[in-house]
Amino acid sequence: MDNATIGLVSISDRAAGGVYADQGIPALRTWLENNLLNPCAFETRLIADEQGLIEATLISLADTHRCDLILTTGGTGPSPRDVTPEATLAVSEKVLPGFGEAMRSVSLKYVPTAILSRQVGAIRGKCLIINLPGQPKAISQTLDGIFSAVPYCIDLIGGAYLETKDGAAFRPASSKKTTEV
Repeated sequence: MDNATIGLVSISDRAAGGVYADQGIPALRTWLENNLLNPCAFETRLIADEQGLIEATLISLADTHRCDLILTTGGTGPSPRDVTPEATLAVSEKVLPGFGEAMRSVSLKYVPTAILSRQVGAIRGKCLIINLPGQPKAISQTLDGIFSAVPYCIDLIGGAYLETKDGAAFRPASSKKTTEV
């Protein structure tokens, strides 16, 4: 089973400033630990909503730490300080519009304000970057709705072969690894 390196980035001015405890990184980590079989190394970052800082963090995680997947939480709304999608797009080579569309579709089942979300999915090198909402409950709901496509996407870009505990990762039959007996 492949080892995976996963970047977890919580983007919040107030949490980064110590006004309140970050809940994004624990929510991301818990969801992944409950759903992945792979041994994972987590690279965690709690940063302010500053575009240059977000860009530098994503570049470092993708290029230096060789993350297979980076999940960000926060900074995807319409307020002037929300710049996570802009930072993600600025450092990415390919945009995967289906991730943003699917995340909004999932969230619309729970809140009508999901249409205000600007979440994106994109690729930098061999790393998939996905911007998630900021609230723990929304993080879980969103990952439940989209994660089945994540492992195959990471396969296609040359990352670790992620396996889920419930077998929910979708892969065409021709792309599934076989285990030797």
